[in-house]
Amino acid sequence: MSDRRYLKPAAAVALALVLCLPPFYLDAFWLRIGLFSVAAAIGAVGLSLLSGTAGQLSLGHAFFLAVGAYGYTWLAGDPGPGLPTALAAFLAVLLAGVAGGLFSPVAGRVRGIYLGVATLALVFLGHHLLLTADSVTGGFNGRSVPPLTLGGFGFTADDPELTVLGVPFGAEERLWFLGLALFGLTWFTARGLLRSRPGRALAALRDSETAAAVMGVDVARYRSAAFVVSSMYAGLAGVLLALAFRRVVPDYFSLALSVDYLAMIVIGGLGSVAGATAGAVFVTALPLLMTRYADQLPLVATPGTDGGGVGPTEAARYLYGAAIVVILLYAPDGLHGLARRVRARLRPRRAPAEQPPASTVPSATAVRPKEHTP
Repeated sequence: MSDRRYLKPAAAVALALVLCLPPFYLDAFWLRIGLFSVAAAIGAVGLSLLSGTAGQLSLGHAFFLAVGAYGYTWLAGDPGPGLPTALAAFLAVLLAGVAGGLFSPVAGRVRGIYLGVATLALVFLGHHLLLTADSVTGGFNGRSVPPLTLGGFGFTADDPELTVLGVPFGAEERLWFLGLALFGLTWFTARGLLRSRPGRALAALRDSETAAAVMGVDVARYRSAAFVVSSMYAGLAGVLLALAFRRVVPDYFSLALSVDYLAMIVIGGLGSVAGATAGAVFVTALPLLMTRYADQLPLVATPGTDGGGVGPTEAARYLYGAAIVVILLYAPDGLHGLARRVRARLRPRRAPAEQPPASTVPSATAVRPKEHTP
């Protein structure tokens, strides 16, 4: 039993070491897939806290991703204040939280499908602003993203030149470790929130708002707080996406992106940090892999050709749409719940404790005093 206490920390350290190896062995394509997946995982964790833990339906996650991405680009760029990039990234996350706070009165009073429709309006409003506010967003063509610099160290290809163990570190290699650090921060803060008193209050809201109110939970306050926290996670994901893409355009932050994030948390498992991560990797990596290997897949058309078949992006949407149907039918708690049940089946059962021999157990008649008859 004493050794099991160190099993999870040892596994976490081993996983962290394994995740540090890809920049030394994989090319830029695979590292970009990893970066996009890590950024999506950060945003999916935030949406899982909102929809899976607090029980609030949101279709506006793409709006808060755009606030983070464009907030960093404008704050650190020219035109713009031209702030230090580290400060601009921090303020962009806060800006996404402020945007969530401005919407939180609606989130505190509206629920269910009505909240979903209200957040849907955010996506269309945000897309319109991104197209029309040319001085801030660059309009339809978007804006180039200033590279991040921390303490004189730039996350670009040659600022400064860096070689580790004989491997030249370009932008992707450097951003890989930044993404891992940000995801580690997201993982531990989200899991800590779920295990804390506010996390239990949010779970109580999901199960029954009436029961939560009877137990003393301020329903409107916690619903609003969940929206703010989720928006800040989305803003952080938007900053990392902007750094990975190196250019932000309005069409990326559309309703389809919000639907993708809903697919991530449904496939992975609502209310689970690990499940949201698995769903984000699946939904993000699948279209990129299908685009790369389109010429080797049946019924999938190679991008840029006139051949018959379905485009890789559309084919990927069909596949994870089918995955959602299968998950809802056979594993409603998602991949995380499925993995938990598999682990429970594989775990060796404890042998029942041996009972002492019957002859050593005193019987009731042996200790009962004799009755004296008159």
